[in-house]
Amino acid sequence: MTSPNDTGRTLSERESKTLLGGFGVPFLPELEIDRPHDSAALASLLSQQKVSFPVVAKLNGDRIAHKTERGLVKLNLPDIAALTVAVDALFAAARADDGSVSVLIAPMVKSNREFIAGLVRDPQFGPVVMLGVGGVLAEAIADVVFRPVPLDPVDAAEMIAEIKAQKLLGEFRGEPTVDRGALSSVLLGLSRAAEARPEVASIDINPLLVDATGHVVAVDALVELTDEPYEPHQQGRTSWLRDEHFRALFEPRGVLVAGASSHPGKFGFVSMHNILASGYQGRVGGTNLSGEVVLGVQTVASMSDLPQDFADLVFVCTPTSANPGLLRDCAARGVKAAFLTSAGYGEAGDEGRALEADLVALAEELDILLAGPNGQGVVSTPAQLCAQIVAPYPPRGRIGVASQSGNFVSSFLNYARSSGVGVSRAVSAGNAASVSVADYLDWYASDPETSVGLAYLEGITDGRALMSQLARVAERMPLVVVKGGATEAGAKAAASHTGALAANDKVFDGACRSAGIVRAATVEEAFDTAACFATQPLPQGGRTVILTTAGGWGVVTSDALFQRPELELIQLPDDLKQSIDAKLPPRWSKGNPVDCAGGETRDTIPEVLELIARHDAVDAVIYLGIGIQSNQARLMREGNFYPDHGLERIVAYHERQDARFAEAAAELSTATGKPILVATELAIADPENPGPRTVRETGRYCFPTGNRAVAALAHMVRYATHRNR
Repeated sequence: MTSPNDTGRTLSERESKTLLGGFGVPFLPELEIDRPHDSAALASLLSQQKVSFPVVAKLNGDRIAHKTERGLVKLNLPDIAALTVAVDALFAAARADDGSVSVLIAPMVKSNREFIAGLVRDPQFGPVVMLGVGGVLAEAIADVVFRPVPLDPVDAAEMIAEIKAQKLLGEFRGEPTVDRGALSSVLLGLSRAAEARPEVASIDINPLLVDATGHVVAVDALVELTDEPYEPHQQGRTSWLRDEHFRALFEPRGVLVAGASSHPGKFGFVSMHNILASGYQGRVGGTNLSGEVVLGVQTVASMSDLPQDFADLVFVCTPTSANPGLLRDCAARGVKAAFLTSAGYGEAGDEGRALEADLVALAEELDILLAGPNGQGVVSTPAQLCAQIVAPYPPRGRIGVASQSGNFVSSFLNYARSSGVGVSRAVSAGNAASVSVADYLDWYASDPETSVGLAYLEGITDGRALMSQLARVAERMPLVVVKGGATEAGAKAAASHTGALAANDKVFDGACRSAGIVRAATVEEAFDTAACFATQPLPQGGRTVILTTAGGWGVVTSDALFQRPELELIQLPDDLKQSIDAKLPPRWSKGNPVDCAGGETRDTIPEVLELIARHDAVDAVIYLGIGIQSNQARLMREGNFYPDHGLERIVAYHERQDARFAEAAAELSTATGKPILVATELAIADPENPGPRTVRETGRYCFPTGNRAVAALAHMVRYATHRNR
């Protein structure tokens, strides 16, 4: 094995295999020769090493990275004569810059399945283990997953389950199922190697072949060492901020708008308006050099003109030059939090960054929480506070929002308004000069008003610190993250397939999964999932039944569910099937999805829903088709024949039925402790339809499609599974 000080170079294939073999990575028996031999000598050496034909021969050297491109690999050599010729050719192909070379001879393994495994030191997240589909097309296919070191057996099993080409892991072309335990051992061995050998910069095992018994065997390996050994990252920074600072921001006893204005187009007016219009009951004041009256509030020229402890939050709409003096005046009057809308700081170049650093230092010296600068505002529905330079103001609820983009705060608040699933706190972090998105989420996790965190992230400057902090949040409450952009520095490993495949987004995804953070693919999916966490009980597992009033919806939703390994569309147990059979006409689907096939009577949906939800084999239900009856009722109301011909009675009946179905779903979910997700396009196509409207009135989220319900449920199951590890 190589010495710990033998750093700063690429190990030869032989050295790489020796190192990795010590951590349990399986390799074939192999013969190494350092010079050409005649046929008799080769045959004797092969016999001693128990290497049998056919064989593969490769030129080995510590400066040879990719042998295939140079023709330095001779495959499927059938006998000693062919091997002797190949060995001579390989030694002849050696170049002066290859350094010391040898030839490796090993049994030829025939396999229809190749994987790639490895390790790369990501600049943001540290050492990460990779698994993917291998072979010459590995980089083109890029079916890879990552996890940060250290791995445990659950991490390794999850990585294997996340490979998209799952069929390659099962019986394939007459060959047996891949031994997942053996594959997991390789990944755990790579993790142990990274921990024990901090000078390892990257590891590349390509290919990792599946043999005729389903076991995996590594036939090539490349290890790169560095002169800068990895130092495990310490736990994320401890903020100097205290609960009283966040209370001043989100539940202030008084708010001062610095730079208040009577001009309705200026931030100083809009923020004052929004604070007053949202119903905030605390003291409201403003500073204005002219002492104007703004929306009935008499402003003052200076903070010093206000009584001590008048406000504990200042909302700053003044230019950068005025802000240091303003903060000093605020500190003297007992202010503990300042939200800065002011631009011209870190986003404005070197000069702005210097101003920002000075302001951050000043705020800490003055013991003031500094939110922003260049932010949109803060919302706190328990305090009826909307201190923002834009709309909207959402209904009260359990979702805590923190975002690096003010625009996405608005997006989440708009979704809250349209869906009825409310928000507890929301803040746009702006430049996050002093208080990060993770800091806000950390406080939300201890906030009794908040049960789920929802965040938008962009640039990441210290991935390990971020994940350390977010992991602690996810231990205390569900955390849903949507991310835009890439990390600031990409993984670079020129001689490694693993490095080339280490796309930052996939590394980030693996870090989230390891930490128990729910990563959503889109902003819509992020809100769907947060709303589900906020309004539904956590599932105990992924065993799901789809109840639908029409077949097509069930088919499409089933297709979406099959794409989610966390979920299982269960086969209906015989007793449940018999119970449903007594409630539905003979034409019902007799399976899952449970398609009522138009056989609904007055009590069908609530009764069948109850049979499903109360069954021990069911963890969750997705109910499709609410609002159909009320949709017909709407057309009857709008037609020329209403209210005659008995239409008034049937319209009222249809609308009562859909409301009743929504109420039954909510009541059963509460009674059973199981999530029952309701989905219909009417949630957005006709939100006042009694079906989706009543779902909102019961405090639940009505999904616009079955696909979106499936995605949210899968995230919930994954989080619940992680929490129970």
